[in-house]
Amino acid sequence: MKLTTLKGGKLPKRVTDIFLSFVLATVFILAYHLDKKSILSSSNEGEEEIARGSSYMFGFNTDSFYIEKNIIKKNDVLGNILSDHGINTNLILLLEHEAKNIFNIRNIRTGQPYHVVKKHECDDTPLAIVYEPDNFKYVVCDLRDTVTVKLVEKDIEICEEVVSGKIESSLWGTLESQGVNPGIIDLMEEALSSSVDFYHTRKGDEFKLIYENKYVDGQLTGLGRLIAACYINENGANYSILYKSKEFEGYFDAEGRPARKSFLKAPVKFTRISSNYNLRRFHPIKGKTIPHLGTDYAAPYGTEIRSVSDGVVTASSYTSGNGNFVKVKHDNVYETQYLHMSRFAKGIRPGVRVRQGQTIGFVGSTGLATGPHVCFRFWKNGRQVNHLKEKLPPPQPMNKLELPDFMQYRDQLLVRLNELQPAGSGIAGIQRKEKQVVNP
Repeated sequence: MKLTTLKGGKLPKRVTDIFLSFVLATVFILAYHLDKKSILSSSNEGEEEIARGSSYMFGFNTDSFYIEKNIIKKNDVLGNILSDHGINTNLILLLEHEAKNIFNIRNIRTGQPYHVVKKHECDDTPLAIVYEPDNFKYVVCDLRDTVTVKLVEKDIEICEEVVSGKIESSLWGTLESQGVNPGIIDLMEEALSSSVDFYHTRKGDEFKLIYENKYVDGQLTGLGRLIAACYINENGANYSILYKSKEFEGYFDAEGRPARKSFLKAPVKFTRISSNYNLRRFHPIKGKTIPHLGTDYAAPYGTEIRSVSDGVVTASSYTSGNGNFVKVKHDNVYETQYLHMSRFAKGIRPGVRVRQGQTIGFVGSTGLATGPHVCFRFWKNGRQVNHLKEKLPPPQPMNKLELPDFMQYRDQLLVRLNELQPAGSGIAGIQRKEKQVVNP
């Protein structure tokens, strides 16, 4: 803007007044907008604080609704529960119709919780009914306006935890006595079965684990993955790392070799050898010395019997001596046989391919057997041998191109494992490390 001046460089008074008015107006406008922005910001912050401070259950704000918890009693049906809370028959039928493709409201189970949502505690008519069929989900039957039914899956917190300990009596007892889910043993066996015989753990053996627990609503609901394991026995430290490569996802030892060996050490889990391979064994039923060319594993009736390696079933039959038995051909060198089964697993018949660890039958005492066990027999080139003394073929090693990445990842986990030091017997300690939230 060009301003015309008088002689001596002075502006006309009228022009000066207009210019000052323009400046003041601009200042006031800016001040107003800044103040308004500040007020709105303050207001939004207040609303955010209210939202953050609110508590929700099943999608209902507990500041605005009253939620009453109940338990399904014996012989309860949802229709009667709704009727008792003032819901008429037509609405109940409509609810059942809306729920038919989501959840069968007639399949409620005794002992499971349900919740009645009301506007106030003293209200008679519910606004919604929430049923929890298990720990992982809930069903919301919303009765406001139009009847709607939805199934909601809860968030699962995956918590990475570590534990270390020294066996005092048994591995199972050591874990259970300290509140650790003994199911972790299944994961340990999968990870370390090629290097550790879990049927012969000893007092003084040590273990160190990094694993996952699953939590829903702050309650422990189950195990996740075993991330890394170290088991120290008379043979030294045995490591296993869960690692995903381009070709294989599973457990590897400290050198990058797959922990899944060509053969499992035993056809049943967590049992004991009741009779070893013995060429001069006295037969308890026939009453004379007869070579025992297998290894007996005592186990309760119905215990799952697993194929110790991939292969093809060549026999699933019965004889008076062997009882119910299955025979598996693994390759041109090795065959295995499993005797005295109570029954065969579904689909197990000659010609069927089976995987390592697949259930092929169940422990029994059919044939010449004094009690429930599986007699496990092992052939090499057509001759029965003691599998516990065999040097079995090694697994295919990890691709060399992937070793650097694996080694870097392994070193990080080994540092964490080696920091865990058991103090005396029992569990040295359980520590929760980190969480992530996932859907089931």
